[in-house]
Amino acid sequence: MAKKNKNQEIKEEEINETTAEAVATSPEEEMPDEMDQTSAEVDALKHQLEEAEAKLKESVDGWQRSQAEFQNYKKRVERDNEMMRSNMKGDIVKKILPMLDDLERALQNRPADEPWTDGIELIVRKFQTVLGGEGVKKIEAEGMEFNPNFHEAISNEPSEEVESGYVIAVVQNGYMLGERVIRPALVRVAQ
Repeated sequence: MAKKNKNQEIKEEEINETTAEAVATSPEEEMPDEMDQTSAEVDALKHQLEEAEAKLKESVDGWQRSQAEFQNYKKRVERDNEMMRSNMKGDIVKKILPMLDDLERALQNRPADEPWTDGIELIVRKFQTVLGGEGVKKIEAEGMEFNPNFHEAISNEPSEEVESGYVIAVVQNGYMLGERVIRPALVRVAQ
C-alpha cells in the first residue's frame, strides 16, 4: 500500500505540477492578447490626438485669417473715412472759393488811398492762411506749360512774348487740396 500511496502521491504531484504549469502558462498565453489590445488602444489614442491637433491647427488658422480680415476691414474703414472727410472738406472749400475770388478782384480794382481797402487785403490774407492751414494750395499757372490736369483753357491766343502751349494769363485761380484738384485754373493759352 505504501507503493500505491507513493505512486498516487507522485501522480498527484505530477497533476499538481501540470495544473500549476497550465496556470502559469495561461497568463503568458493571454499576454499577447492583452498587448494587442493595449497597442490597439494606444493606436486609437494616437489617432485621436492627431485628429485633435489637426482640428486645433484648423481653428488657429481660421482665427488668424479672421484677425487679418478684421485688420484689413479696419484699415479700409479708416481709409474710407479719411477719403470722405477729404471730400467733404473739398466740397466746403469749393463753395468758399468764389468769395475769395470776389475779394481778390476787389483788391485788383481798388481805389488808391482808400483806408477800407487795407481791411479787404487783411481779409484776403486771413482767408488764404486758413485755407493753407487746411492743406489747400493755389495752382501756379502763369508762365507755366499748359497741363490739362491742373488748367482749363478758356482761349487760345497768339502771343509773341509767351511760347506756344504755355499759359499767357490766369483768369481764375485754381486750387488743390492735398494731391486732389478742387478747381482747375481758368487760363488763356498761347498758340
